[in-house]
Amino acid sequence: MNIPSDLKYTKEHEWVKVKDDHVLIGITDFAQRELGDIVYVDVDTEGETLDADEVFGSIEAVKTVSDLFLPIAGEVVATNEDLEDNPEAINADPYGSWIVKVAPENMDSVEKLLDAETYKSMIDA
Repeated sequence: MNIPSDLKYTKEHEWVKVKDDHVLIGITDFAQRELGDIVYVDVDTEGETLDADEVFGSIEAVKTVSDLFLPIAGEVVATNEDLEDNPEAINADPYGSWIVKVAPENMDSVEKLLDAETYKSMIDA
């Protein structure tokens, strides 16, 4: 299973990548495997400021729908429009297919998320 060491992770199986003064957020390889074939990504919170752990959207697979939780507080400034027509890109490349771009209220909160090694030990448990 692919767990890039340059990303941060959550217990809800999202990944976070710092990109300049924003962060990109997506779901992990583990999450996409558990969900199966992804058919739809719904994010209707663009332009909203949300608290950490608030639902920012949902992801629909053939057999289930799962909420997506914002790992850190901030404003959802963009959604990945490519996923509207091609949600299965998450299955093909979960770490290249970000879902939202967020302007964090506090960039230091990213450091409090799980590192790759801790995330790996959590899913291996």
